[in-house]
Amino acid sequence: MSFSSSLHILTRPRWLSLMVIGFCLGYAIIVLTRVPRWGLAPLMLAWIGLGLWFRWGAAHKMPRSAATRRWPWSLLPIALWGLYLYLTESFGIVDLSAVFFHLQAGMADHGGVSRVGAAFFYILSMALLLASFTWLVRHDCHWHRGEPLLALVLLASNPLLYGVGQRGAALVTKPGAWLERQYVEPVILEAPREPPNLLLMYLESIERTYADRERFGDAYADLDAIGERGLVYEGITQIDNTGWTMAGMIASQCGTPLMPAGLLHDRQFSPLEKVVPGIDCLGDLLSAQGYRLTYLGGASIAFAGKGLFYEGHGFDRVLGREELQPLLDDPEYVNNWGLYDDSLYDFALEELRRLDAQDDPWGMVNLSIAGHAPNGYPAQACLDRQGEFDGVDILYSVKCSAWLARDFLERAEAEGLLNNTVVVIASDHLTMRVSAWEALIEGERDNTLILLGPGLPNERAHREATMIDVFPTILEAMGFTIDWHRAGLGVSLLSDAPTLIEEHDKEFLNDRMREETALQERLWEGLAPSQPEAPEPEPPEQIVETPDDATGEAPAQVQ
Repeated sequence: MSFSSSLHILTRPRWLSLMVIGFCLGYAIIVLTRVPRWGLAPLMLAWIGLGLWFRWGAAHKMPRSAATRRWPWSLLPIALWGLYLYLTESFGIVDLSAVFFHLQAGMADHGGVSRVGAAFFYILSMALLLASFTWLVRHDCHWHRGEPLLALVLLASNPLLYGVGQRGAALVTKPGAWLERQYVEPVILEAPREPPNLLLMYLESIERTYADRERFGDAYADLDAIGERGLVYEGITQIDNTGWTMAGMIASQCGTPLMPAGLLHDRQFSPLEKVVPGIDCLGDLLSAQGYRLTYLGGASIAFAGKGLFYEGHGFDRVLGREELQPLLDDPEYVNNWGLYDDSLYDFALEELRRLDAQDDPWGMVNLSIAGHAPNGYPAQACLDRQGEFDGVDILYSVKCSAWLARDFLERAEAEGLLNNTVVVIASDHLTMRVSAWEALIEGERDNTLILLGPGLPNERAHREATMIDVFPTILEAMGFTIDWHRAGLGVSLLSDAPTLIEEHDKEFLNDRMREETALQERLWEGLAPSQPEAPEPEPPEQIVETPDDATGEAPAQVQ
């Protein structure tokens, strides 16, 4: 058989269908497992070999009337699996709560431009896969008969639908209030005579796991250097509903996981107007103590309700891309998300000078962007220092983020801007899928938490804790006395009181969260649809046995 005739055979519908299905199936296995990418070719060849062995699409032909009778039942389940694979490859772990929250809080002005190409690839691949599968079902009687069962298997096994079904079943059969019963209203019982300032620095996705030099070299070295003169906590794990930026911020500033509003939001197809309005958070408490509060971030504050959260919880100035980009020397020096971190820290230094010139105590929160998955956004200052960036290596971006944070602190300290200031450095959440993903998931992972300031010990401490414990820890680090060392669901790590995850385990907390409704209602109090007031019932008509019993008088009033 000549080479040209072999190519002609491969262009026939049967072989094209088998190749497309084999490619998509192999790619799915690579995304969902730890099979290396070079395994795609063997997986694809194995599928085609099965097709040859069982003569799929060749020896089991059906009558023409049966072949064109219907569309396969599996088309929708396959498409849903395609969506799940896209989310998995994009983020590493699919968090349905994050999807629901972003749909309601707003997804405009995000930095996902880099995923446009991947989305186009998935759409094209899914179109080819659905066409190929339809051809196979219509031309092979065995596939035709077994395909409805395959559709049920695909639906039942899809984690996307399983998560939705599990949450729905829990809410219907066992609406929970366990977390609500553990919730302690954040209250400052006593404030220090000279309350310190607060600088809270979130380093996007820079988890403490990167501190392992055997796996990640010196990428985390600058944060280790900062930690040598402060209090470093190890063991800050991640529970459900704390694994994306807004959820991490709310967990560490409000002491509770971010449970999306869901059906509590009275207008399902319009953006939220408030974010967790039913609880007091760090900003609310500090504002009541006379603090002037500022938030700075390189990304848009319109994305994911970030501006709504800070503006609704005590912050005086909330600055993001729209406010800061026009102030750049070069307004074109931005990335998909917004400002690079060297620009952001320059603005943060200016804001510290402004705040320090005032008499009132101040608090500032800033959020970096350099470590954002999948590849990071290293600033020009890092390119000048570290050399060329290949556009893929996340460890380059981690090193950049750590160095810029250290450089910012050193500049602020050199100007005397951090006197009587508690500095908190934390990752907002564990990173999503990045180039170092396989190394990251080899063992236990934990978040960054470093505290510097007057009266704080210089040591490393290991505690079984989560980001919800950061809130009361910050309050006690600042010298505030709080009720039972607790705020929200969190417990201060500066105390000996056990955290929820020390008393129970991670899976227990996640199980309680899946069935919880009472805490969700507390978070979003005021956003639930208002119920029409029921009309007052009319007084029952007096019944008499005979007309002679009726007196015509009103009943006597009870005094």
